[in-house]
Amino acid sequence: MDQPTGSLPFPPTSTSFAEMATSQGNTTTLQANKAIRQYFEYTGHSSAENNAPNRPTSTKWTDIPEIPTEGELMDLTGVCKERKALVPPNVISQPWRSSEQYLEAHYKLLREDTVAPLRDAILWVRENPSTLDKKDVFIYEKVHFIRATMTNRGMAFRIRFSTKRAGKRILWKYSSRLIPGTLVALSPDKDCFQTKCVVAIVAARPLERVSSYPPEIDIYFANTDDMEIDSQKEWVMVESRSNYFEATRHTLAALQKLAKEKFPLSRHICQLEKDVKVSPDIQGNPVLNFQQLADGIRDEVSSYNVLNDLPTEPLGNLNQLQWQALKAILTQQLVLVQGPPGTGKTHVSIVALKILLSNMATGAPPIIVAAHTNHALDQLIRQVATFEKNYVRLGGRSNDVDIRQRTLYNIKLTQKSQSLLGGLSGPARKELRNAESSVISLLRVLECARSGQEPLQAADFFQYDLLTKEQVESLKRDDDNWEHVGHEQEADPFKAWLGDRLVLLPQVYENESNYVTLDDIDEEYEQLREIEAEQGPEDGNFEDLKGRSVDFDMSFCGKQRHSISENKIQQYLQKSDLWKIPVQARGSIYNYLRSKLLKTLQEKVRTLGKQYADASKGVLIGTWERDYEILRKAKLIAMTTTGLSKYRGLVASVNPKIVLIEEAAEVIEAPVAVACFESIQQLILVGDHKQLKGSCSVFDLTGDPFHLDVSMFERLTRNKMPFFMLREQRRMTPEVSDLLQPIYGQLENHSSVLNYPPIPGMGNIRSFFFSHQWQENGDSLSSKLNEMEALMLVEFYVYLLMNGTLASSITIITFYNGQRKLLLKMMRNHQSLKYLSPKVMTVDSYQGEENDIVLLSLVRSNSKNGIGFLAVENRVCVALSRAKRGFFLFGNGKLLASVSPLWSQVLKIMDSDTKKLRTGSSLRLTCQKHGNHTDITVPGDWRYLNGGCHDLCRETLKCGHICDLKCHGYSHKMISCNKPCSYVRPCCNLACTAVCGSLHTHSCSCISETTAIGGESRDVVNNLTENVHSVFPGEVRVPHKRRALRLLNGPTQRQKIFDSAKPSRRYTVSPKGKPSGFSSRSKQFVATSHQKWNAFSDGGAKEMDQSLQVLARAEDLESEDVKRALKVVDPKFLPKDLLERLEKNTQKHEEEASEIKEEPVTDSEVKGENGSEDANQYPLLDVSDTGSSVPEGMLIDLSF
Repeated sequence: MDQPTGSLPFPPTSTSFAEMATSQGNTTTLQANKAIRQYFEYTGHSSAENNAPNRPTSTKWTDIPEIPTEGELMDLTGVCKERKALVPPNVISQPWRSSEQYLEAHYKLLREDTVAPLRDAILWVRENPSTLDKKDVFIYEKVHFIRATMTNRGMAFRIRFSTKRAGKRILWKYSSRLIPGTLVALSPDKDCFQTKCVVAIVAARPLERVSSYPPEIDIYFANTDDMEIDSQKEWVMVESRSNYFEATRHTLAALQKLAKEKFPLSRHICQLEKDVKVSPDIQGNPVLNFQQLADGIRDEVSSYNVLNDLPTEPLGNLNQLQWQALKAILTQQLVLVQGPPGTGKTHVSIVALKILLSNMATGAPPIIVAAHTNHALDQLIRQVATFEKNYVRLGGRSNDVDIRQRTLYNIKLTQKSQSLLGGLSGPARKELRNAESSVISLLRVLECARSGQEPLQAADFFQYDLLTKEQVESLKRDDDNWEHVGHEQEADPFKAWLGDRLVLLPQVYENESNYVTLDDIDEEYEQLREIEAEQGPEDGNFEDLKGRSVDFDMSFCGKQRHSISENKIQQYLQKSDLWKIPVQARGSIYNYLRSKLLKTLQEKVRTLGKQYADASKGVLIGTWERDYEILRKAKLIAMTTTGLSKYRGLVASVNPKIVLIEEAAEVIEAPVAVACFESIQQLILVGDHKQLKGSCSVFDLTGDPFHLDVSMFERLTRNKMPFFMLREQRRMTPEVSDLLQPIYGQLENHSSVLNYPPIPGMGNIRSFFFSHQWQENGDSLSSKLNEMEALMLVEFYVYLLMNGTLASSITIITFYNGQRKLLLKMMRNHQSLKYLSPKVMTVDSYQGEENDIVLLSLVRSNSKNGIGFLAVENRVCVALSRAKRGFFLFGNGKLLASVSPLWSQVLKIMDSDTKKLRTGSSLRLTCQKHGNHTDITVPGDWRYLNGGCHDLCRETLKCGHICDLKCHGYSHKMISCNKPCSYVRPCCNLACTAVCGSLHTHSCSCISETTAIGGESRDVVNNLTENVHSVFPGEVRVPHKRRALRLLNGPTQRQKIFDSAKPSRRYTVSPKGKPSGFSSRSKQFVATSHQKWNAFSDGGAKEMDQSLQVLARAEDLESEDVKRALKVVDPKFLPKDLLERLEKNTQKHEEEASEIKEEPVTDSEVKGENGSEDANQYPLLDVSDTGSSVPEGMLIDLSF
């Protein structure tokens, strides 16, 4: 029997209660849709077959249990035999004989991909019982069951375990170990998979619990007959890192269900019939309104018959190929749209959805939209939301605030719940609570023993016929046959009988937090983020499970000095007086009784577990019956391709007619096939099989004859099924798009990509292959890295920044995660980059993204001619097509050209450019100021440059002096002049004596040292405060401000506003104001209210008259005109009444200033208010790192 894909993997096993749903007498007008329970063939009746939830009763593939069985995982034939003998081939070059053969083959291929990794891991641990973790196998020892939790999804069991075999401390926050949905196998410690294997699924992994000592998680047993409540029994647990079961389990169940349904479009999908017909709805009503595409130029006609009179010229901003693809999407039953990088395939999808949604009839079923990843899906939804608000996001934890409000979970929170006539939710929940109470009551005896840290009582054994009444009564007497009465009887007689034969269990866990070596925090972090995003809030899998629970972690056991046989123990228990049993045997007898009691309780728990599983399945179906009422009113439902399988029963209930799948070529065939609901009329697949392919856990299944990584999109296009290919790209500069010729042929370039601005510091070069022969090496996870190449690339990144390119406009990509980690480490340690957040990604994770400038680290360079991932055309295609304006490659060009035909052609295209040099062993830079060329051949060459060339700058500064620095790429706004100030004081016609770049007022002894507003000292401090805020925008670390003050070489009094600052601390307005640091209020105070006058700055006496006029009629002292005037006018020229007003205003702000206090800076604040590197785009540059000589007193600063 099929199971609800979101539920616990137990089929129904309890007595019938489905009939209760139809007789509960609700008065609501809503009638429950029975389609969902029909989908799952749900009756609520128990059966003999159902009583063995995970035991196969048939050899037919449609009856195989969803979760792998013990026999399946312990069967060595799957390891020893040739895979070809176990798994059918995948037919990708010709039609399938039947849809049944097609579905069975894909089921078995996917099943093998799911089961094989854990099966291989079990075999390895069986043969190496004491082994440590290895790259793709994690082993957990000292596993003990300590709690049962009654959740709506089933009975979950908490386990405590040791990670000693990892040999390092696990950073659980960044680790993909034991994430919810992971398939694990357990075996008794002494057996270690020789004869016993218990299969389970991780139910929840709360970060707080796994980060504690020892770590704890919750699991669901695949088979209720395996449920365990003996906390003293020790187990070993194995996890395979190669497969995430949750991603495939729902697809396996959906394929089985599809095999029992009508399979729409199978004649095209399986038999490859090329005469694709028009969808029935369009055939009946072919007129659609295209008002959404009206451009205001054409005639007023906006409705067209899409079958015979659609305009030949595109409407809107579509090109001709996009227009043809759109017409097919609107009319045909099966549509394939291939979009090479930048050609606007997603744009075509959006336009099609806009037309379809605007023409949707009242009461029509919603359109189903899916994408491979949550990120791509949210990007699609954001565009849809601009013209259609009535959509539902099914599953997932979106990062977009607006989309999050449209998730099914949040919609339910905002809507009043309605009861359904005949709904299953109420009766199922009642049955669930009954089963829950029975389990809690049954196990209460174990919890009582645990909570009081006491042994089990004699009465507990008597209750289950393990001790007689006479034996229990005998405990009230001591061994001298005296009966205790009154106060003496209050002591536990059974504990007294046991005496020193009762002992506490020793601590079995070592403190693994003492490990110095840390787990690799970056192993599968991207995967973890995607999995967390896939889990909806209703799943709650990354948090503690909700529900009643009972603990059974008992601490006492009987002390056994010598082993006593079971026959001997039974002889002792024949005695009616327990005091006559020898003391040395009592510990063994307690252990025997405890074991018997647990066995009895365990059998009852397993029986109740079957009832609980049936009830939890009913709860899910009842919940989906309510969810149906929300979905049927939506116009569009969005989910990932995993969601298509996970929620298939729910989505099928709304009878969808149109399914559109983005990124269709990145998914293996099965998840797309199950999107063929019985009601479907149109399947629209949009993607590009030349880019990333579907992923498999077992590498052997990607080759001939299995081809599991081949998508339905790729297979259909290979077999010449009709498809539409877009060719005009709007992303890449022609220099970059030309590199894709070996893959796509000649792409057309839209006019918008022909006039991109040049790359600062690179002259006319937009793409370059820097070729080297620096040797690669590997990291601890067998990933590849190349240190010299990384050094070269990081310094080039800094060079681009110094020439004015924003960090947000540059992305570094690499094929290897080891290189990605190395690059990030180098950038964190680089003096000029330590406070930035550079974008460094793997090629796979950057699919679907783009940036102005992309730097590609190829890594591979060896004597064995191995190029690994670089030989995979799909990955190379992604890498070559991410850049818009500039693309720079670093790698061993000679090796690549000799091994790979594709790379040979790419390099040939770059070499053939006669106008510019685009390949070589030296990287040519072009100075923006002088036009000089500099060739960089090794990382050490960068230290002789400062972002420019080797000449002196010699440009005129704003102050009029000449810059004596070595040529630099950064702006002169970042430089403080150290020459004498050239300003002539009008008061005495003498030159100012201050340093030009220091903050000063040009005033001298002929002007009063003290004015009505506090004198020059206050004025200097105020102006200094303004300057610091203009140089360091946003909330930035105070040490940077202090360093700026120090380098300005001003009087020490100018630093007094920062004197109390300590490293890594910032100023914040006290609670009397708004506690927001250098935000709103304090920014306004420092940068605005504290702008006092500077007698002759910014124009001096020549602006005096005009400014005096402004001040004479000033009413608002905070106005911008007044502030500018106060900067010009000498205070001695101000009227007395205005001076008094200014003094009062100043005192007011000084009182506010006195409320400033200190507070620690968090990591997020270092990045700015939005966590972006742009708030502090370039940190202070230590000039000594650049190798250039800087005159004393000069301030070189990349804060702009």
